[in-house]
Amino acid sequence: MTKVKVGIIGSGNIGTDLMLKLLRSDKLEITTMIGIDPESDGLKQAKSYGIRVIDTGIDGFLENPELADILFDATSANAHAYHTEKLKPLNKKILDLTPAALGPFVVPPVNLGSHMDEPDVNMITCGGQATIPIVNAVQQVCDVEYAEIVATISSKSAGPGTRANIDEFTVTTSRGIENVGGAKRGKAIIILNPAEPPIIMRDTVYCLVKEEQIDEAKVTESINQMVKKVQEYVPGYRMRTEPIFDGNKVTVFLEVEGAGDYLPIYSGNLDIMTASAVKVAEELAKYQDAQKA
Repeated sequence: MTKVKVGIIGSGNIGTDLMLKLLRSDKLEITTMIGIDPESDGLKQAKSYGIRVIDTGIDGFLENPELADILFDATSANAHAYHTEKLKPLNKKILDLTPAALGPFVVPPVNLGSHMDEPDVNMITCGGQATIPIVNAVQQVCDVEYAEIVATISSKSAGPGTRANIDEFTVTTSRGIENVGGAKRGKAIIILNPAEPPIIMRDTVYCLVKEEQIDEAKVTESINQMVKKVQEYVPGYRMRTEPIFDGNKVTVFLEVEGAGDYLPIYSGNLDIMTASAVKVAEELAKYQDAQKA
């Protein structure tokens, strides 16, 4: 298949890590990096790889819209709303890595197939990408009455954007647990751990299910299958132990080790966002290719 041309809006840490992952894709061609600071490391690295650099923001891209058919937005919620309005007349696909949540939430192994024709999809949050697949795996075999997740990340991996959006993290992730994961009620908590050396991302998922429906073997098998699906695009994603059952409560302990592309390996919370976004774009590219056939 012909590679689909993609661009990144935002030349910070997430945008730069995303760029390095896209350089390995056999379905996507990274053609442009869009930023507003010509001295940013992201734009300098993009230039070193021969990628077209735009340092005048989205307005610069609008002068060259043929550069990309799919755009990743790794900026901020407010900026994403502005970018969406600017890009709307061009009929471009946008993958939103900000908390803006203007489009439907997407978790690749759970609901990507339902949103292939949406112009703007949202990647929820790092905690959502790590834990919602587990909630959904439990939901597939018994009703989840309540799901609660606790995401612990290294303080060093939380940049200004993450720290400024803690409230949005909890609200957006809770909505994702319900709307995508399938729980009747959801709650999300995030902890910034200052330990040195920095810890990798660790998540705890609690699910309260209908007691008369619980079948430990089926729940365990469903979770194991889901973990394998996530590992296809996030190799550092794994369970720390087998699921634990206590009455009608299922507990799963996860950890996410980053690939170490641009960010340190302890930044699994950022790595799962960029890896998930690449997975969504690659599936979109295959879908578009099939539509043309």
